[in-house]
Amino acid sequence: MQKILTRDRDYYRDLIHLAIPVALQNLITFLVSLADNLMVSKLGDFAVSGVYTGSQIQTLLQMLTNGIGVAVTILGAQYWGKRESASIRRITGVGMQFSVAVGAILTVLCALFPQQIIRIFVSDPLVIAEGAAYLRILSISFVFFCATQVLVASMRCVETTHVGMVASAASLVVNIALNYILIFGKLGFPAMGVRGAAIATVIARIVETAIALLYVLRHDQKLCLRARELFRGDASLRRDFIRYGVPVVMGDVVWSVNLMASTKILGGFGASVLTAANTANTMNTLAYVAINGLASAVGIITGKTIGAGRTDLMKEYARTTQVIFLALGIVLGGLIFAFAGAFVSMYTGISAEAAAESLRFVRVLAFTLMGTCYQMPCLFGLVKSGGDISFVFKNDTIFVFLVVLPSALIASKVGAAPWVVFACLKCDQILKCLVAVVKVNRYDWMKNLTRAQA
Repeated sequence: MQKILTRDRDYYRDLIHLAIPVALQNLITFLVSLADNLMVSKLGDFAVSGVYTGSQIQTLLQMLTNGIGVAVTILGAQYWGKRESASIRRITGVGMQFSVAVGAILTVLCALFPQQIIRIFVSDPLVIAEGAAYLRILSISFVFFCATQVLVASMRCVETTHVGMVASAASLVVNIALNYILIFGKLGFPAMGVRGAAIATVIARIVETAIALLYVLRHDQKLCLRARELFRGDASLRRDFIRYGVPVVMGDVVWSVNLMASTKILGGFGASVLTAANTANTMNTLAYVAINGLASAVGIITGKTIGAGRTDLMKEYARTTQVIFLALGIVLGGLIFAFAGAFVSMYTGISAEAAAESLRFVRVLAFTLMGTCYQMPCLFGLVKSGGDISFVFKNDTIFVFLVVLPSALIASKVGAAPWVVFACLKCDQILKCLVAVVKVNRYDWMKNLTRAQA
């Protein structure tokens, strides 16, 4: 008889040991955005909507670099199961090449055409002005952000997860302090509004990169990466990275398109609904950081276990993962529903209409995040990290373009309430659970991606 929960204590120890630093890093990164949102909210709906639309490009960049970082982690974790650190160093160099190139391209585009980019999402001239001012300055941080993500991913491959947490913590302190000074004009500085928030974020990202780089090059004893290897790749591993990394990156591109299209759809309802979406998505991100941390930990465990060739043990881990995250999703959904009102009340500067809509949006999330908590660790932590990368990409593409966006567009065209449209945009989080439970329990996703001689 199969065990429902594994008795291998290493699984539970590694899950907690790896998940907590990753979740804390994600939480701290989230708090940087939350600090911007809460402080900017005191400037009114147009400023909040401007920062929200301007940050959509940051979200696109984050998705792209996250895809590259995940590709580094998936391949690197399997090589770590074989204890081949030289291969991980070369994978890191390939990832850095791609990531920094993406950051540089988006920096140029956003610095030269900020208004045209913001106009894609909204038509209100006041929102466009605020969003363009924010985006032009924010774009300076993109290359630094990209470099940090690859450095942190390289450390996660070898189960060193505290580096990103420390770097992000320092970034948070710098960002909050500078937000207070630059947004509102303290300590002799002029009040700069959304421009001050952008400048604070740029400086915080530079500090974050410096800390990650210092640790990786000076203190790490596992990977032993050197400065000359930061951008050095390998022809065979570059082919592997492209082969397995492209579906990961394209999957994140699909989600970026989904997020931007969602902004466009909700933007048709006006500034108050955009503000509500920003508020609700902040709650979504708060829950997501915890789920993502746990899913990332499952992914590292999965890659290492499959790389070491222990497939029978991996089946035990897969069953345990499903039980843990199903229970966690139910608890998380209940907590969000219970504290929805308290969360929305933190946004003191938004209009009463935006606050009422925010409350409805957050209550929708209370249900959809139950699904996220189950399907994300299953599809990302098990299936994708286990080697069946293209399946997750295809699954996401089908749901986004055949279910999520069409249903939301139809709902908006027939005059449905904004919260109904928002529910359509999040419905895949529940529907994917049906796919996840079938796919995971077939166990056909366990694939060794390493080369015999790297």
